[in-house]
Amino acid sequence: MSRYRVTSLAEHEWRYGAVPPCGRSGRTRPERLIDVVEASGLTGRGGAGFPTGRKMRSVAGRGATVVVANGAEGEPASSKDRLLLARLPHLVLDGITLAADAVGACEAYLCAHRRETGLLDLLRDAVAEREAAGIDPVPIRITGIPGRYVSSEQSSIVQYLNGGPGKPTFSPPRTHDRGVRGRPTLVNNVETLAQVALIARYGDRWFRGAGLSSAPGSMLVTVSGAVRRPGIYEIEMGTPAGQAVMLAGGPAEPLQALLVGGYFGAWLPARIAWPVPMTPAGLRAVGGALGAGVVIALPAASCPLSETARVIRYLAGESAAQCGPCLFGLPALADAVADLAYHGGRRAGTGPIAALIRLTEGRGACRHPDGAGQFVRSALRAFTADVGRHDRHGPCRAIRRAPLLPVPGDEDRDWDWT
Repeated sequence: MSRYRVTSLAEHEWRYGAVPPCGRSGRTRPERLIDVVEASGLTGRGGAGFPTGRKMRSVAGRGATVVVANGAEGEPASSKDRLLLARLPHLVLDGITLAADAVGACEAYLCAHRRETGLLDLLRDAVAEREAAGIDPVPIRITGIPGRYVSSEQSSIVQYLNGGPGKPTFSPPRTHDRGVRGRPTLVNNVETLAQVALIARYGDRWFRGAGLSSAPGSMLVTVSGAVRRPGIYEIEMGTPAGQAVMLAGGPAEPLQALLVGGYFGAWLPARIAWPVPMTPAGLRAVGGALGAGVVIALPAASCPLSETARVIRYLAGESAAQCGPCLFGLPALADAVADLAYHGGRRAGTGPIAALIRLTEGRGACRHPDGAGQFVRSALRAFTADVGRHDRHGPCRAIRRAPLLPVPGDEDRDWDWT
């Protein structure tokens, strides 16, 4: 993490001021923050997009609750949470403290992947700074969780904190009813909690000063692929996807599509994606998904089917392997997509792939098979001409081009569930 300049507690308080008074100080009632967050219209920035105030209220006033900050960025194409924690850890930690006070929590955790040893050390140092200053009424524990894709799902984190494997669990019960040690548990993405800390300081009207009335505020997006300045950018909600690409310096070469939302998102032809507002509703209207704020520009010279095949193979290998759709369905789907991308020429059509997608959806303990199926379905829809050519004539010459989408290799994976 040495390439990041970490903001110290003194610098943080100079820039943002001290953490606003908590309810336990007697200066304001704890639930007041929930009112303000609800009025702000803040939604989760981790991918699900659920209203944050409503999520907080679901655990408030129910005895000793638990707050969990999810900074375990499982999406290989996203780096925004990692950057936020590395540059502004105290903003996230403020959000944890404020949320813990608002919902009456007795425990708080900040989780990141345990292979991120430098980041975990940095966060422990930040917590130690705050402990010395006596800032946080509820101690915040830094916890490293397994590095698998599905380990960052909220039920996986709760199960791991309870001493089990980092695998998703079936619901009900939901974490807000019975989570860590059986207590109601609030799980929020770290960017969401950083926004809570800002809303507590500046108010709901300030937050609504950016974005749309139906989707207020700002969000962090990770823009990569065939762009001139790949990186992480803050945009207002509702910014067109094409403008996010232009913030990253614009296309480095002619584009054919954008992958929006990451590996549980969707491929969209560039001409369709360019004007679409970056909101859940805007992207849903064209068959996309906002997800965790990922935009990848695919050049015209790349083979979209080989890129899709690489990702679905990765997703199949990253499942918890505890349900039929993941244990059998996703490997079969990965084989079918790879056969179309790298062999083809059989004129089998997309029927077998579509059938496998239907067999995997809605039957797992988590959304892993659903998200993987959505990703493949979007490729079949966005790249109809490529699918037809591969199916009739075999693979195209573009499969020889160097891969574009980030897919961790075996040496980067953490296969230990314990």
